Amino acid sequence: MYQQPLQPVAGSLALSAACAALPLLTLFLLLGVARTRAWVAAFGALAVAVVLAWVLWRMPLAQTLLAAGQGATFALFPLVWTFGTAIWIYRMTVHTGHFDTLRRGFARISDDRRVQAMVIAFCFGSLLEALAGQGTPVAVTTVMLLALGFTPVRAATVALVANTVPAAFGPLGLPITTLSGVTGLPATELGMMAGRQVPVVAVLVPLVLLLVVDGRRGLRELWRPALACGVAFALAQFATTNFLTAALADIAAAFAGAGVLLLVTRRARRPVPAPAGDGPPERAASSGSAASPAGGAGPAGPPQGPPEDATPPPGRAWLAYAPYVTIVAVFAVSQVPAVKRLLDAGTLAVSWPGLHVLTAAGAPSPLSTFRFAWLAAPGSLLLVAGLVTMALLRVSPREAGRLYGRTLYELRWAVLTVVGLLALSFTMNASGQIATLGVWMAGAGTLFAVLAPVLGWLGVALTGSDTSSNSLFGALQVAAAQRAGLDPVLLAAANASGGTLGKMISLQNLTIAAAAVGLTGREGDLFRRMFGWSVLLLALMCLLVGLQATPLLSWMVP
Repeated sequence: MYQQPLQPVAGSLALSAACAALPLLTLFLLLGVARTRAWVAAFGALAVAVVLAWVLWRMPLAQTLLAAGQGATFALFPLVWTFGTAIWIYRMTVHTGHFDTLRRGFARISDDRRVQAMVIAFCFGSLLEALAGQGTPVAVTTVMLLALGFTPVRAATVALVANTVPAAFGPLGLPITTLSGVTGLPATELGMMAGRQVPVVAVLVPLVLLLVVDGRRGLRELWRPALACGVAFALAQFATTNFLTAALADIAAAFAGAGVLLLVTRRARRPVPAPAGDGPPERAASSGSAASPAGGAGPAGPPQGPPEDATPPPGRAWLAYAPYVTIVAVFAVSQVPAVKRLLDAGTLAVSWPGLHVLTAAGAPSPLSTFRFAWLAAPGSLLLVAGLVTMALLRVSPREAGRLYGRTLYELRWAVLTVVGLLALSFTMNASGQIATLGVWMAGAGTLFAVLAPVLGWLGVALTGSDTSSNSLFGALQVAAAQRAGLDPVLLAAANASGGTLGKMISLQNLTIAAAAVGLTGREGDLFRRMFGWSVLLLALMCLLVGLQATPLLSWMVP
């Protein structure tokens, strides 16, 4: 039985925290400075974490490797299972030519590519986050943007920026439910508190998307519709979390944001310039006449559908939307109480063989238990949607199997990256390195209110999941709040809220986005583009939470 030590280095918490930060520092330096391939950065950081766990934290080498193996297994199921299946569905629509119809359909919503970015990446992506999560919104919206004529780098960047604020409440409130479970605090209050933090940043995300897509020109020309979209999205999140349930926050926000955006832009619809490359925005053709992505642009390759001016036969255009309507329908049905109970009954919880870990407090660590949600996993539900898509698009089982195999082959480096990343996460968590970092940060006392979102941000940057970050740091946030005389609901919710801003630099999401558009090996480029935005929005969240801990904004705490 291994018990996690909090200060194994010379009995000093500060020195121990400095050592615990080395794997993360290695990851960021290899990815952002040395510009290595993402899988090299992940396994380099993993090697550092394994050595530290064995030598300094005194975790038996066998258990250290078992923890890494558990993380690698989690990477394959459910993460690779989820985004691999999502991209497979996309490939079937490309193979049958229907994705080109879908692209033209979205182009008809607005011929302004900047509006398309907000509708698809922010609003539709929020709906997917509410129903699926685990990289599905990034995988799906990235390839949709690519097919609309966005360059690979811009498509990935837009999808990553947009997949931030919805993460606090999706899928279907799971991060808040998890946070409640590990802290013992009421889920209703936690959802209300997060609903008074996240919407403040949500107002700004469409404006950031304008800057990403079209620079200052885009902000100057479309700040009003973008602000209207952000405000509608934020108000829907606030109202749903405070008066209904956090589980519906992203669904309501997605429809509110899209509805207001389309209403505001309806009268001003006109062709506009669109960025043509990865450099400064240039004037180019509108998305309604944008060419398909160049060959080899992504794992799906170039769309092989009908010519640009082709019109689908009457009554057949709906098939282009069918796969995505099916995805939404399958995930919605999966949340019907009776269906959800049936799916959850197939979940198998097992103690990971040979891994016996106690927390620093002497309690059994939940990390020793692994859950195989065979039926309820997003990838399994996506498979159901994929089978329905096969029937609707008339793709033969043989051809569908060939497309799935080709998808996995072209995602092989992305799979290797995610395996290394989750092995790193589980090693740091099981050995106690993450706990050491958290306790050290909690020593800031009352100033910890400002730092609380940073813990959530760090957890999501490492694991790619707000739910996982909440399970890691939720109890720590409450303990720190009690020691510092702060409101535990405030700091626990801050973990979820701050975590949303780590989504755009999560190596898991970076890898999914890069793989979806054929940029495998350029995850470092995406990381450098995302890091500044992530830190800037995190600073805003830290300031907000810090003020909510003072009399100035304490009225916002339920």
